[in-house]
Amino acid sequence: MKVGVISDTHGLLRPEAVAALDGCEQIIHAGDIGGPEILDQLARIAPLHVVRGNNDLGAAWAEQVPDHLRIDVNGWQVLVVHDMADVAALLDVIRAW
Repeated sequence: MKVGVISDTHGLLRPEAVAALDGCEQIIHAGDIGGPEILDQLARIAPLHVVRGNNDLGAAWAEQVPDHLRIDVNGWQVLVVHDMADVAALLDVIRAW
């Protein structure tokens, strides 16, 4: 399974990134999205998992986007966060797996 991981698009999805994500079965965007149009573009490529980053805070469109996400990727449990510093605060979530 090919899974694409991208972050820090800040409202710009470069053609090179789109080309690199071509053929992915899933895409993970790890925050600092920059706008809902980025999510729309990525969702046209493959099913999308997304968390918001610090630069997305306060934007109305990002209120529904979680700050962390636990997903199963082909049997692998994955914790998605924007900032590694947030992992320590999620230790109870991780231990519950």
